[in-house]
Parts: sequence; structure tokens; C-alpha cells
Amino acid sequence: MRLILLFPILLLAGCAALSPYPERPSVSVTSFALAPESTGLVPRFRVGLNVSNPNRRDLPLVGMSYSVELEGTRILSGATADLPTVPAYGSADFSIDVTPDLLGSARLATDLMSRQRDHLSYSFNARLDVGGWVPDIRVDQAGRLELTPPGR
Repeated sequence: MRLILLFPILLLAGCAALSPYPERPSVSVTSFALAPESTGLVPRFRVGLNVSNPNRRDLPLVGMSYSVELEGTRILSGATADLPTVPAYGSADFSIDVTPDLLGSARLATDLMSRQRDHLSYSFNARLDVGGWVPDIRVDQAGRLELTPPGR
């Protein structure tokens, strides 16, 4: 009976080890600007991204969802399907248009004005869809943005 239960567990563990993308790709923000076609009350921003693929197989991106938080408040989020294929052991640059969460941004602005800070905590979360039977690749980055110049 134990052997019957052990077989599916070993099968799943073996399949996970055969993933075509054993190393996690990295996503970094390379630029942030007002989108040229931004009109109306809600601005749109163009965010430049770089995806690096440390694996031996091309990374055909089907879609991506993402969010950016500052001080635990979501200020940007969205999804896109207009993405390139990232070559094996290479990288690809592309840009996405995003719309800010105005309520989250207003809440963050109020919080920032109520107390002085020397840094902001941030997190960038993305889910990369490579299609087929391959599980989505999740990228989570967090850190601190220093607001005071070094040496002060």
C-alpha cells in the first residue's frame, strides 16, 4: 500500500525536476515616463522592462500580469499579451503602458505627507505565462528606495 502512495509522489517530483526553466528569469524596470498618447484625467505611463533568461531554452512569453507597491500600497497593476520571446541565455527589452491606481496613489501621498521618511519600501510582482503545460514563472522583487543622498 505504501508503494502505491509513494509512486505518484515520486512521479510529481520527477516532473518538477524536468522543468524547462529551472533558473528563475529576472525582470527589471529600465524606464518610467508619461506615455505620449496619454490624455484625459487619468494619466498613462510607459514602463520599460528588461527580462533576462538564464536558461538554455528560449522563453516565449505569452502574457504577463504585474503589480507595483510602495509602502504596501498598490500603485500600479495590469496585464499585457504583447511580449517578445526572450532568447536562451539572453535578454529582451520591451515596454508596457500602465494606468496608476488613483485611490492607492492618493492614500500613499497622504501617508507620505503625514510623516517624514528616509526610505520607501517597494515590491514588484510579475507572473510570466510561457504557455503550454509549463507552469507560470513568478518574479517577486522587494527592496528599499533611499530618499536621502548617501553621506547625510
